[in-house]
Amino acid sequence: MQTEIHMDFKLDQNSAVPLHAQIEEYLRGLIAKKEYKIGEKFLPKEVTLSKKLGVSRNTIRQAINKLVHEGLIERKKGVGTKVVTKKISTRLDNWISFTKEMRNQGIEVVNYLVKIGLVTVEDEVYEALGVGKTKKIWKLEKIRGSKKAKYLYSVSYFHPRVGITGDENFVTPLYELLAKEHDTIVSTSKEKLRAVKADSKIVEMLEVGKDVAILKRERLVLDIGDRPVEYNVVYYHTDYFTYDIDIKREL
Repeated sequence: MQTEIHMDFKLDQNSAVPLHAQIEEYLRGLIAKKEYKIGEKFLPKEVTLSKKLGVSRNTIRQAINKLVHEGLIERKKGVGTKVVTKKISTRLDNWISFTKEMRNQGIEVVNYLVKIGLVTVEDEVYEALGVGKTKKIWKLEKIRGSKKAKYLYSVSYFHPRVGITGDENFVTPLYELLAKEHDTIVSTSKEKLRAVKADSKIVEMLEVGKDVAILKRERLVLDIGDRPVEYNVVYYHTDYFTYDIDIKREL
């Protein structure tokens, strides 16, 4: 759906603020509106803005380019310009909970699934936790995201030493819960990241297309004594989630 320009907006030709900057502020106001945030409407076309506001297309393009550069909007050739779907960006060098990451970006967390149970598991899980293969261990499954979409499917396995009972409130941030209720302080996370194709289970859990690329993160969490606490596997919907890291070269 293309946008009609509200003509209550007028450029101030006598202002010290450049015309492209005035147009930029107008567009920022548009993309803050709900209908643009959720992707229902496209922004006005360059040629339409140019005619309505009485400026060159280069001036319009200068304003739009600034918003594109900031990652707020995107152009699709032959389609139009619309607001970029906001992604959750987590850092490899800054370990905080998913709940806090979401809140930091002003997104309300929705728990689509929280399920806990005692299970037997694959050999790799027993080996990672250093647990005998005859033991059942606690498995926690979560599907989390926003009101708009499911962002991730997480599976956690806990070492019996932690003392999980199954009665905990796993909606709360996990590592805060472990510290408060089980006196378990985690300090180290050993992680592996790779891209995988969504199998039938992930298709169902995250509601994605078959063979869509998914980011898989495997994490072994250790306590302050370097003992395994949790083996965690998370599948991220890459339309909504990215990993960032800064690497500095030693001089």
